[in-house]
Amino acid sequence: MRARNYFVGAAFALLAGGMGHSALADDIKIGEINSYSLLPSFTEPYRKGWQLAVEEINAAGGINGKKLVVISKDDGGKPADAQTAANELVSSEGVAMLTGTFLSNIGLAVSDFANQKKVFFLAAEPLTDAVTWSKGNKYTFRLRPSNYMQAAMLVEAASKLPAKRWATIAPNYEYGQSAVAVFKKLMSEKRPDIQWVDEQWPPQGKIDAGPVVQAVAQANPEAILNVTFGPDLVKLVREGNTRGLFKGREVVSFLTGEPEYLDPLKEETPEGWIVTGYPWYSIKTPEHDAFLKAYQAKYNDYPRLGSIVGYQTIKAAAAILAKAGSTDTDKMIAAAEGLSMPSPFGEITFRKIDHQSTLGAFVGKTAQKDGNGVMVDFSYKKGSDYLPSDAEVEKLRPKD
Repeated sequence: MRARNYFVGAAFALLAGGMGHSALADDIKIGEINSYSLLPSFTEPYRKGWQLAVEEINAAGGINGKKLVVISKDDGGKPADAQTAANELVSSEGVAMLTGTFLSNIGLAVSDFANQKKVFFLAAEPLTDAVTWSKGNKYTFRLRPSNYMQAAMLVEAASKLPAKRWATIAPNYEYGQSAVAVFKKLMSEKRPDIQWVDEQWPPQGKIDAGPVVQAVAQANPEAILNVTFGPDLVKLVREGNTRGLFKGREVVSFLTGEPEYLDPLKEETPEGWIVTGYPWYSIKTPEHDAFLKAYQAKYNDYPRLGSIVGYQTIKAAAAILAKAGSTDTDKMIAAAEGLSMPSPFGEITFRKIDHQSTLGAFVGKTAQKDGNGVMVDFSYKKGSDYLPSDAEVEKLRPKD
């Protein structure tokens, strides 16, 4: 109980900050957009996470006595539908800010809308570096560690492998393209002896795993970078196991250690892959213990990484509103820049230079336990340790 009281108390002490003289509506509305119908394995736990956050915030008195209300819309995995949803949330529902999105191309579409309409947008999940760098804007902030951050964490381990011949497999859209590009850049900087011998670009959600596996095998790499996730990952692993693609080869894989992607593999889980993920069953910190206890009490289920993202997205949105003391967009931006707050993974900060949060990720290896996939030999990597300097960011990000 002491751990839980510490975490909840710290979070709500922040929310209780002075609201100033700007009046907020009786209900403070936040708009939320995500690909619920397209990617339920991630977005359903994500929804549970943000619903828990709303419940906790309102149970503690809301934001300066105002009830927090989240109005959620499904973008169906289509950028145009996401922009339509964003417009409806702003013009018809009168939300104070927009949050959410999953796919990187959708995150960029909503970020562009926010920039054009001068609306605050807190991106939850999209990982492309463009969100905060090449296409960054003053209205957009991001919670999750970016492709650059996760690639840097993985390269730290991958660069120590003896393998010199590498192949890549990634979905052919913004996220996959961004992840491969930054991993290759960072890996080649640390290991100039690396050869990139093959690239496979299956369409997202429609992988034909047989030809992909065959093509990679013919290139005869010593190591493989994988960026596929969800059902595509399951198909790739199944076909790769059947054809012996992974035997005697190192594999480095974005996201595969997240329960929503690891759990479906069960006894097919390949062992020894270097991955980013979320080993919820083995994290022992007061902050995570408090979150885990509250989540399991509400849902009688274990959290996925989506649960963390949804939970912290709304906690961050509420903290920004509380500090701003207003729903005025410019005041929220000023409040968010440099703002620190607790999270289930420890304290995080939204950097002023690029609006990227310092939320980190766990890096470890895949293994099997009792017929299920798990992460072992993992450690938490603080996001702040894997971001470029302000001087480098200034070269990457357009001036507001």
